[in-house]
Amino acid sequence: MATSTAATPKAVVNPAISIIRRTRKNSAACSGVGSGTVVSVMQSSSTQDSSTTGSSQDSAGRLEVIVGGDEGSVRLDRVLAARQPSLSRSRLKGLILAGSVSIGTTAIRDPAYHVGKGDTITIDVPEAVAAEPEGEDIALDVVYEDADIIVINKPKGLVVHPAAGHASGTLVNALIAHCGSSLSGIGGVRRPGIVHRLDKDTTGLMVAAKNDGAHQSLTAQFADHGRTGAMERGYLAFVWGVPNRQRGTVDAPIDRHPHAREKMAVREGGREAITHWDVQQTFAGADGKPVASLLACRLETGRTHQIRVHLTALGHPVIGDPVYGRPTPARLALLSPAQQQAVRDMHRQALHAYRLGFRHPRSGEQLVWESNLPADIEMLIESLESV
Repeated sequence: MATSTAATPKAVVNPAISIIRRTRKNSAACSGVGSGTVVSVMQSSSTQDSSTTGSSQDSAGRLEVIVGGDEGSVRLDRVLAARQPSLSRSRLKGLILAGSVSIGTTAIRDPAYHVGKGDTITIDVPEAVAAEPEGEDIALDVVYEDADIIVINKPKGLVVHPAAGHASGTLVNALIAHCGSSLSGIGGVRRPGIVHRLDKDTTGLMVAAKNDGAHQSLTAQFADHGRTGAMERGYLAFVWGVPNRQRGTVDAPIDRHPHAREKMAVREGGREAITHWDVQQTFAGADGKPVASLLACRLETGRTHQIRVHLTALGHPVIGDPVYGRPTPARLALLSPAQQQAVRDMHRQALHAYRLGFRHPRSGEQLVWESNLPADIEMLIESLESV
């Protein structure tokens, strides 16, 4: 096996860590829909008859849906998806979150909002924007590159692909500029070359495909999660507290948070999610007692925010995480003033994708890369080690 290293591995990283992975279990599809709902279309600058059913996903205008009560689901997003098939589920969700869907005079921003029989739902569809992102001159930390793949060390703050609120300045924009026309059409116009993702403020190793053959191979390897192949994904998470044993596994389904829709949560009926963790190092607070630890994590599935959600469920949220790991006064009280300041200065989750391995799409050779911890996590560690 050939091994490529982005940098010398940290001393706290156990080189014997094995990466275990499997696949996911899909959640159930939405319920069937009856025939009692009335749909009307009101184009803002057209003489189209209001009884027309259906609309163009890319055309601006106002749509109305009157709930018949026999749809089989009371969720706003599911009713709209069934009654407006010309608008994709992701498009409808984006419109809901953007406040473009209302009942009466009230904008409804929760896709899971329960609608009632007779409700009139109004959808304001804005003018469509260009779907194809453009290349931008954004610096990339390229770890490895050949005619088929490119491996990069993603910095904090870099969104992987264009989405709501991030139409430009993404990794995709950088890849288009760096790789040129070879990325066209791979993974769709919005995500050319993308075969996996990291959260905006999670740092570390990522691979992108430069042609269709590489894309198909890498997609299959990531979908397999290493059950039968060479896929390896390792993360280092700096967390609050110290687990009561050396290593363990969180096997808990993940779904959208029932109230805070920007968050994920462990929920019964969610999608299968399995995370293995292993304590690498522990850190003491002002009184000499353990207050934090560095965990190596390996995934069997690839859910949104999986490591962050699972470690929070374990009782050890990732330090700096603005969504799941905000420091409590009780936790901060255990730290020295210098340690408290270091935690406050950590303006993102202390999570780093330090290891990535897979079989090369063309040669079949197994390649593995490891990446040092970034400077902000190093500074946090140095502060806690100073006690």
